[in-house]
Amino acid sequence: MTSTTPRRTVLAAAIAAAAAAAGAGGAAPAVAAAPAPAPASPQAPGGGPVTPLVDNSAWTSYADWRSGTADGARAVPGRGCGLVIEAPAGRTDYTDPHTGKTAAWEYATWTSPVHRSRVPATEAVASWNAHTPAGTWIQVELRGSYTDGTDTPWYVMGRWASGDADIRRTSLDGQSDGKSSISTDTFAVDDAANGPRLVSYRLRLTLYRTPGTRLTPTVRRVGAMASAVPDRFTVAPSVPRISRELTVPRFSQNIHAGQYPEYDNGGEAWCSPTSSSMIIKYWGRGPTASDLAWIDPSYADPEVCQAARGTYDYQYEGCGNWPFNAAYAAAYENMSAVVTRLGSLGDLETLIRAGIPVITSQSFLKEELTGAGYGTSGHLMTVIGFTADGDVIANDPASPDDNAVRHVYRRAEWENIWLRTKRHNASGAVVSGTGGVCYLYWPSDATPAQRRALAAVGIR
Repeated sequence: MTSTTPRRTVLAAAIAAAAAAAGAGGAAPAVAAAPAPAPASPQAPGGGPVTPLVDNSAWTSYADWRSGTADGARAVPGRGCGLVIEAPAGRTDYTDPHTGKTAAWEYATWTSPVHRSRVPATEAVASWNAHTPAGTWIQVELRGSYTDGTDTPWYVMGRWASGDADIRRTSLDGQSDGKSSISTDTFAVDDAANGPRLVSYRLRLTLYRTPGTRLTPTVRRVGAMASAVPDRFTVAPSVPRISRELTVPRFSQNIHAGQYPEYDNGGEAWCSPTSSSMIIKYWGRGPTASDLAWIDPSYADPEVCQAARGTYDYQYEGCGNWPFNAAYAAAYENMSAVVTRLGSLGDLETLIRAGIPVITSQSFLKEELTGAGYGTSGHLMTVIGFTADGDVIANDPASPDDNAVRHVYRRAEWENIWLRTKRHNASGAVVSGTGGVCYLYWPSDATPAQRRALAAVGIR
């Protein structure tokens, strides 16, 4: 990449136009701990092995949690394995930049071992799975080492709570050391062509709770995806291997237009939470009636409104924060979720064959995706299968109603708009593409075949 700006696309879907950019956020005190670990391997367009472009890390088992350094936190073994507050390491005040409210919090920290990436990376995205009952929240940070032997500062990758009564969940732009910067949810080397790359990192978790209580967040998974996808305007199409379609619920974001505009101007920008809602329901999970009680009963598909509220990033001013969507999905019982990059539609076929639908991020002009009928600077779809000819079957939330959500898109067109990292916008300017970004959600009772499929794309 020759640009000095991170390869970060706008993720609010816009039918016929580009959507919102990241909003401004105020600085806030950060009492925390340290960063995190593990692997991933993409494939060449034809399905064969290539030099790795993606490396995934994950701490999720009891042994993983025990391998880190804890201050006031402890690992809980067994079926509900995770990291919790044992005895607070300290107490701090946090002023929420979005409400101006200052409150005291007890905290504990956990710092991962150093993870050495298989990929000298230009970008990294952290993701986490946690339960945060009322009165609790978490902060996730990353600190890396460069190829020139220097270290990054501790970067805040997200302040997260599943609810919004205690803090407003937020990313934190404006973090930089002159070599790398944070843009919403993404760490990016400022000059990927000539600057140093990220070779290793640690993750740090800080768990917060209301002072004097026995409340605790429970973190069940934390990790990161580090990548070095080369700049490319086109990719060679992969060879079709399967024909299968999963039965995934269909939700349209457009039927929510005008609803709850405080969350990214309403449903017309809700491609990410709408896609998340489809897969959450596919796995048999979803909000309860009490969760949905705040929603106007006349609104269809209220779980989409719930997901928009539950993924909204008050700094980004949108619902398209990648790890916030994964964390929302994983907040449901026995669900796991990650943000990663894949190398080809062959990787998607591996997952679809095992019964795992995939949420993908792409951007395109109207004429670049036959049958879409719109162009977008960033949009999330749910891939649910492949036709006998290898074309992509997608539940596209940018549809007029639920019945119209299923689309078939030409394989080569779809693969290119998803995997490229550079493109020309409607004005002819060179802008970024996502380079194969996707969300993967799966249940704890995944089948052996599903676990093998996840492992095949670098996820454990």
